[in-house]
Amino acid sequence: MRLLRGPVLRQRRRHGVRRALDRGRGLTRTAVVVVNWNRADLTTRAARAVLEDGAADEVVVVDNGSSDDSPAVLRAALPEATVVTRATNGGFAAGANAGITATDADVVVLLNNDAVPAPGFVAALRDHLLAAAPDVAAVTGRIVLAGRWSRLASDRPRPDTAAEGRVLRDHDGTAWTPSDDGEVRLNSTGVQVDRDGNGADRDWFAPADRTAVTAVFGFSGGAAALRRAALDDVGLLDESLFMYYEDTELAWRLARRGWQVEYEPTAVVEHEHSASSGVRSDLFVFRNARNRMVVALWHAPWTTVLRALGRTAVRGVRGGVGSREARLVLAALADVLQHLPSHLARRLRESRRASVPRRRVRTSA
Repeated sequence: MRLLRGPVLRQRRRHGVRRALDRGRGLTRTAVVVVNWNRADLTTRAARAVLEDGAADEVVVVDNGSSDDSPAVLRAALPEATVVTRATNGGFAAGANAGITATDADVVVLLNNDAVPAPGFVAALRDHLLAAAPDVAAVTGRIVLAGRWSRLASDRPRPDTAAEGRVLRDHDGTAWTPSDDGEVRLNSTGVQVDRDGNGADRDWFAPADRTAVTAVFGFSGGAAALRRAALDDVGLLDESLFMYYEDTELAWRLARRGWQVEYEPTAVVEHEHSASSGVRSDLFVFRNARNRMVVALWHAPWTTVLRALGRTAVRGVRGGVGSREARLVLAALADVLQHLPSHLARRLRESRRASVPRRRVRTSA
């Protein structure tokens, strides 16, 4: 603990300054950022719900280099919103960052375009953040899976490839499929990281009425409020990740600078899981595997890094020759190893910036 005394005291002084600044400025402005890519219908639905709720001071919609007529559709459908257009698709992180930098709001709410917020969603996140301790950087909401879900019996035939996207598995490996007479299930109450470096939604597929502790390692980038002062301290989402794990990576940076993340159960959204990219797409498989290893290399203890690399190698080899998933996983591993020197350099830079050692970060609730 003596080794932490200096950094902890400096962090407390910074938090004291932030508290004074927050009080002086009133933290009165809240902006909601929604990123679109070729799904103006979903984006319009999400942004319209926020606008009609009336709690946000500003709604920023970012078109992330869509190849269709999304910009024109969004401007026509959402005249009250600020529509920002990007020439190319730089991934979710780039789109979200464009929205964050387009507003000077003290509280920035990130909302997935395939999520529908319940009334009071924005106010619940904002009020929690404003009432929280000054070292709380983010408040993550309660994300509920859209529709109802039933367990897929083990004796039922395996769904074909076309239907695979509508079968999801919980943390125990149980398969679930949409069903009119099923149950409402949770998507997330925040993000946690296991000892293999896997970032996972806390309470994934838990009953919708499950209670969860307030403190959580990370926020879900699909439904969370971020404090501007925290982003000024650690920086925005990492655009090199393109998609997946960008919220987990930012949570690591926040934690290692002494910031906290909390959960607000009354801030509810209904989420159509992976409606934009799909859970079995090549993009998902490759980026999910690659970014898990990259984020571990940058931030996690060495034991986690080695387990992440080893598990990925085993997964690729066991997948079998010619398997699409195995090919993508091994390609992700090759990409990480090819750029290993730059990842190790990033790890060193993160250590120099941090005030909290890796081993002190609690990654699960």
